[in-house]
Amino acid sequence: MGLRDTYAYAIQTAKGKFDGSAQEKEGKLHFVGTVKSEADAKEIWNAIKTIPTWGNDIVADIKIAPSAGAGAAASGAAGAGKTYTVKSGDTLSAIAKAQLGDANAFMQIFEANKDQLSDPNKIKPGQVLRIP
Repeated sequence: MGLRDTYAYAIQTAKGKFDGSAQEKEGKLHFVGTVKSEADAKEIWNAIKTIPTWGNDIVADIKIAPSAGAGAAASGAAGAGKTYTVKSGDTLSAIAKAQLGDANAFMQIFEANKDQLSDPNKIKPGQVLRIP
């Protein structure tokens, strides 16, 4: 089994968030590229760190891309990047109530995070969710 197989979860987590590559070279897996936010970088690092030997296996250069600045402001809400880090005991309904003012809006959060959630009832502490 190669390092790309060992770190398949981290590579999958990076998809859609990471503009770069994860290449196996000289016995190490090199993550090189950019992300849009600190939250995306943290999420990828948390996925990498699920493997106890990550310190011996990974060489990473994950940078946060400069924001689009005024262009993002001009695009309105689509440019806003509000996130929430799941805590122990959280539910999507409780997060929706606290963040959006409506517990029934939990499916909006689920839909915005389908890249990392397969079931609205299965969230884990430490996950960084996008809030629409």
